[in-house]
Amino acid sequence: MSAGKRVTIADIARHVGMTNITVSRALNRPEMVRADTRERIQRAARELGYVPNAFARALKRSDSRLIGVVTASIDNPFYAEMIKSISRHAKQHDYAIMLFDTDGDPALESMAIDSLLSYQAAGVILSPVTDEPDYQPDYIKRLAAGSMAVVQLDRTLHDSGFSAVVLDNVWAGDCAAHYLLERVLVQRSGNQRRLLVVAGPEQSQISRQRLAGVQQRLAGHESDVAVDVLWGDYNLPLAQAEVARYLAHYPVPAAIFGFNQLITLGALRALREHGIDRRSLDVVGIDRLPYLDIFGISVPCVVHDGYRAGREALELLLTQMAGEPSPRTVIVRGELLQ
Repeated sequence: MSAGKRVTIADIARHVGMTNITVSRALNRPEMVRADTRERIQRAARELGYVPNAFARALKRSDSRLIGVVTASIDNPFYAEMIKSISRHAKQHDYAIMLFDTDGDPALESMAIDSLLSYQAAGVILSPVTDEPDYQPDYIKRLAAGSMAVVQLDRTLHDSGFSAVVLDNVWAGDCAAHYLLERVLVQRSGNQRRLLVVAGPEQSQISRQRLAGVQQRLAGHESDVAVDVLWGDYNLPLAQAEVARYLAHYPVPAAIFGFNQLITLGALRALREHGIDRRSLDVVGIDRLPYLDIFGISVPCVVHDGYRAGREALELLLTQMAGEPSPRTVIVRGELLQ
């Protein structure tokens, strides 16, 4: 066979001088073929380098063993942890994972969903490019009308009716604000009683919920802490640029609260860029900041178990694939690690 050409059943049939039907039976239903014929065909398949088309087999059986994972945040370590968990648990249930990184592009996201529908995937775990309420992609109707099970992870499509695994974002904001109030803000005065919140997109439901948690905690506390909010995105470069711009025009705040790990790292970079000793203020974040201890840096974080979130999403998807009709939402609450 020529290099790079996929060996087919027809190639094997020509090689052994038999019909396609006989070869197919020998490879897929060997009990229907005489032993000597079966051995000859299987030997030829090995020699030619034949690899069975598992996808085609699944379609014939109407039993897809394929699960899609569609995410816009593969560069986010928290998402990487969830994807790893999904993959590991899927293998335990004899499912293969097809991963789509949409890189925040709605067009790529729509193409990914259409690909999974055309592959007749058993289900999809979806973290859409945004959770803003006005984001209503056209594929929602195609998903709702199809037979593919759907579970949303972390980000959700507004009013879609699909099952979801989400984080307790209000509690995360409340928890971080409580820590800052008890340890930092109440001990400062004047301009030093100022909290800088570095958030994601302004219309993001996750950002809004985390900010609501902060405001909820401050409202229940007799203090005059002022809150400045920088809206941006959940990535490091933009967070660094926004915090650097803030520090160039305003006094150093008492504390900075980053709404995810990339945002928090961006804020730390901005402090270093401006020559500000990180020990002169407090920084708290959401989600784990791995390896900082190597550099002697400690940042309290509200940490969510990404491995658990991924496992919960896969388990929820399996129950839907097994016929559970009603959508459910599972909430994962984090914990403060100092």
